[in-house]
Amino acid sequence: MDRRKFLTVSGTAVAATWAAQATAASSQRRIRIGVVGGRFGAAFYWHEHPNCTVAAVTDLRPERRQRLRRVYRCDNVFDSMEIMLREYRRGLDAVAIFTEAPNHVRHTLMALQAGLHVLCAVPAAMTLEECQQLIEAVEKTGLTYMMAETSYWQQHTISARKFYREGAFGELYAAYSMYRHPGLEALWFEGGKPTWRHGFPPMHYPTHCTAHLIGVTGERLVEVSCHGWGDDSEAIRGNPYNNPFWNETAQFKTDRGHSFHVEVWWAGAHRGCERAEWYGTKMSFLCATPYGTPPLVIRAGKQRELDDGGFVRSAPQVQHYRQPQWWKTEMLPPPLRHDSGHHGSHTFITHEFIDALVHQRRPVVDVYEAVAYTAPGIVAHQSALRDGELLKIPDFGRAKE
Repeated sequence: MDRRKFLTVSGTAVAATWAAQATAASSQRRIRIGVVGGRFGAAFYWHEHPNCTVAAVTDLRPERRQRLRRVYRCDNVFDSMEIMLREYRRGLDAVAIFTEAPNHVRHTLMALQAGLHVLCAVPAAMTLEECQQLIEAVEKTGLTYMMAETSYWQQHTISARKFYREGAFGELYAAYSMYRHPGLEALWFEGGKPTWRHGFPPMHYPTHCTAHLIGVTGERLVEVSCHGWGDDSEAIRGNPYNNPFWNETAQFKTDRGHSFHVEVWWAGAHRGCERAEWYGTKMSFLCATPYGTPPLVIRAGKQRELDDGGFVRSAPQVQHYRQPQWWKTEMLPPPLRHDSGHHGSHTFITHEFIDALVHQRRPVVDVYEAVAYTAPGIVAHQSALRDGELLKIPDFGRAKE
């Protein structure tokens, strides 16, 4: 049935049949993926997805190549990404890049230029210039780019997104996100030599936080004031980024006039976490804390109470929230319905990328979203270096529907 005839046929049965046939046909497609990077790259589930085949793996280190071989049961192993693209390009549809952060844009451009779709670990870029370069490359090639941001798919972020879409928050006027990772300096040196992580600026790794707001409401961050803390310890000296800070704390303003407080801390007396709090006029939602407080839902109440100063205030209703395990639901195909890394997010990242390619749709964390998550941190770090100066964040646009 051609399109003209289809449009003249009445009733929904034909349309439903055509849609079902298209879905069934497309669901048979298998994406041939190459995995680049045998550390974090071995923590995903490409081999379990019904529409994916791990066709090649590569890492510069022999032990990591062997790890990829074992995890993905793939014997097509290459000594480098460059060799894989040169010798096996025609055997691939896409690559998943999990290399060092400073190489993300360079490796992504290599893959796009080879005609391959790309999933890349965070952050998307290191500079504002790289952000623009990345967008231009994706627009020029017409290929799919997705950033593997875990916070978008954390179980509590999925809940917050559902609350927001249902209107449960009322106006979500403020949010608070923290990525705390004390002890990260254990990865700064290997065999007495510095790694790319040595002294990496905290706000150059903002996406685990920025996804908590942008990935829920779609807002853009337009300005920031950020402060950093460092103690001039021997460990942080001499890093290639000239970064003096262990911790950075930023206050952002959104394009809707809302506030967003972000903490990225590498050191101090605190427990590690990736969590957020969302505050609305009708309801607020707070993630569980690493100190034992469960997830909470707070609803604005009509009842009144006296505070300890004798003044009348509203008495909101505070309820424990039983966090659903969304990975157990039909949001994922059956083979991927199991817990995974970073609050259950790894199976979701796997599925979102493969499903977007199979159905030729835009992934939720596309290149514009990736840059919207990344660029605010780049500007925030510059603010911290200028003692908290208020700086504007450039707008890199959105996908054209």
